[in-house]
Amino acid sequence: MSVTKEKELLALETEALMTAETAEKGAWSSVSSGWKQLYGNFLRTGVSVEAHAFHVEQDLDWGKSFHQDSLELCLNQRGTGEVRMRNQSASYRNQMLGFYGVGRDGIQATRSGGEPHTFITVECSRDYLARQVAGFEDVLLTPLRQWMGGRRNGGVVGDPRVMTQPLQQLLEALKHPPVSAAVRVLWYQSKITELLALTLFQMPPEENPRSQRVQLVGRERAERVVDLLQANLTDPPDLESMGKLIGCSPFYLSRTFSKVMGKTIPQKLRELRIRRAAELLRSGRYNVTEAAIEVGYTSLSHFSTAFCQITGCCPSLYPHSRHLIHPGF
Repeated sequence: MSVTKEKELLALETEALMTAETAEKGAWSSVSSGWKQLYGNFLRTGVSVEAHAFHVEQDLDWGKSFHQDSLELCLNQRGTGEVRMRNQSASYRNQMLGFYGVGRDGIQATRSGGEPHTFITVECSRDYLARQVAGFEDVLLTPLRQWMGGRRNGGVVGDPRVMTQPLQQLLEALKHPPVSAAVRVLWYQSKITELLALTLFQMPPEENPRSQRVQLVGRERAERVVDLLQANLTDPPDLESMGKLIGCSPFYLSRTFSKVMGKTIPQKLRELRIRRAAELLRSGRYNVTEAAIEVGYTSLSHFSTAFCQITGCCPSLYPHSRHLIHPGF
């Protein structure tokens, strides 16, 4: 090939890249400085990391920024984004992440008007992604594996999930790299690999961050129930009221509490009442009747029965027989 011809091809390629980059920026023209390229260039290197922070009054056509034959990861801190393709759809809300693969048919996507949006996207070409996951295709998430091996005009929309703490920290690091500019390219390359490993592969149930997140939320809810009971021993809120305060259905709250604590909410309430009554009796300032009333019992016989079952000692003998008491009392 002649030098002149080579220069002409290079000029055409440069012009095409500039045109595509202009189109990319144009997709975000309505948000002005709300779009920022952090690393890479999709058309030149096959990968691009972008930060987004803006507020729009009307719905924004988010899909204009997508490239054909690409996979994009969205780490969504704030705002509502919708992605739709044929019979697949996904909704991104606060602190959620997910992926969508764009074929030649394209994908429809909007960002909701009237709210602030803060999110990071990592867009990879199919060829770039294939190089990164080479040798690990068998453990890719099933929809993604099918898309990678499917028709070029097909797309895929993955199921969004809540971001774990490590992913939230990674998101912040992508916006503010903790390294000097001289090695920033190397740093971003490693973080993109880390992000792909954390989001695109199947994990055993016990290692699944989503499962861990569910367990953490369940523990937090159970502990809030205990706090509510502890603060209201004489007049505890009913299950429906606690469900509203904590933010889940009464049935789900009851089931979660039993699974986390190994006992029902009424059983825990009885334990907390007796524990408090034991403290009052040990202080020497309360007799049995006064202690029973103080923790919400209206029947002295019911109080005595519960006290004996839980502590292993009758309340009248409790201050003098501590060696008989079950651990924790």
